[in-house]
Amino acid sequence: MAIVSILFLILGAAAAIGGFICSVIILIAAFQDELWKGFVCLLCGLYFLYFALVEYDADNKWGIVAGALLGGAIASACFLVAGPGLAHR
Repeated sequence: MAIVSILFLILGAAAAIGGFICSVIILIAAFQDELWKGFVCLLCGLYFLYFALVEYDADNKWGIVAGALLGGAIASACFLVAGPGLAHR
């Protein structure tokens, strides 16, 4: 069971890093568009979601948006699955 937990930890870390990188790409675009949009994206998750879905414009927009939104969700699920397997060691 420990090997499966370690694999989930690796997958979760990769998803978290990917989601973080995609979020930073969107955040940089928000700061380049307007300074206040960048600060509001940084402080308010709902505006980040709005900016990513409506105002963000790039060649591979939907891949970056999906990576930003799903990266954290996949990482959370992997860490939840891996946690109990490592705790009972």
